[in-house]
Amino acid sequence: MKLIVQIPCLNEEKTLAQTVKDIPRTIDGIDKIEILVIDDGSTDQTVKIAEELNVDYIVRFRHNKGLAKAFTAGLDASVQYGADIIVNTDADNQYKGEDIPNLIKPIMEGKAEIVVGDRQVDSIPHFSFIKKILQKFGSWVVRQISETSVTDTTSGFRAYSKDAALMLNIVSPFTYTLESIIQAGKKHMTIVHVPIRTNKPLRKSRLFKSIPSYIRRSVVTIVRMYAMFQPLRIFFCFGAIFLLVGSLGIFRFLYLYVVSSGAAGHIQSLILSGVSLMMGFMLLMIGLVADIISFNRRLIEDVLYRVRKMELVFSSESVKISAVTGKKGDSRLTTSRSESEHFQH
Repeated sequence: MKLIVQIPCLNEEKTLAQTVKDIPRTIDGIDKIEILVIDDGSTDQTVKIAEELNVDYIVRFRHNKGLAKAFTAGLDASVQYGADIIVNTDADNQYKGEDIPNLIKPIMEGKAEIVVGDRQVDSIPHFSFIKKILQKFGSWVVRQISETSVTDTTSGFRAYSKDAALMLNIVSPFTYTLESIIQAGKKHMTIVHVPIRTNKPLRKSRLFKSIPSYIRRSVVTIVRMYAMFQPLRIFFCFGAIFLLVGSLGIFRFLYLYVVSSGAAGHIQSLILSGVSLMMGFMLLMIGLVADIISFNRRLIEDVLYRVRKMELVFSSESVKISAVTGKKGDSRLTTSRSESEHFQH
């Protein structure tokens, strides 16, 4: 069984060495442990340090594309390099590498497809009271939407089985943490959480500039994901509100028409009620169309999953043929998810 630890990086020349150093080199039940660094367009010496550390693989973006893209490219490359289990960790050495055996244990035992490290936010001293409250509330919201039990939904310390990595399709340009959990829940993957420890912060988080900005972008991600998987429910709720308001307006007009023996002075409310009914009907129709699109999306994702598995089989067969003929394969891989360069050391 092969484990690849992937580390998304953006200008991490000061912390990458410590992060790599903390990753265990032997784990019971794991035959091979390799390290993959994803350089998200760094302008410092991150790549040079990664090369000096002799990490096994480096994926390079020519320009910064964001954490979500780097994470997705890492999953894609890890699977192509033959990983059975993939661990994602942050390059700022926030998480303790010695907790990796506990993180991957549920996957090795066949009890989970995705494992999220629970930082136990209450015990982190450098987290402010407001940040702890927001973390808890945000995790609760994601749990309700995804129908999972993950207690720390923003934790980046995670383990994925090969099948889980093939099934995930991250579309958010911001971050993968929330979206991947919602996707896993809606796709009925088995996702669990285990307690982990954290190190003292070596630098401030660069994922967001301010708490309001982080909240806004997280809310957009959550709403988008929920709308992708449950469009009919969302549009039905809004449509039902407009239909109810319109119906009440019609009944009000009819009542006043009978009581007042005329429609004088009530035409405006009748027009507004009619507009409300039309909007409600349109929202219901949009919900039906969106639901059909969502169903087609699930079919496309299923086809994409099967194609990726076939690509892996074809790739492994090519490696076997190369080994028999004595020809060396090109160490560069072309990823279908993003434009990047892959280097094998």
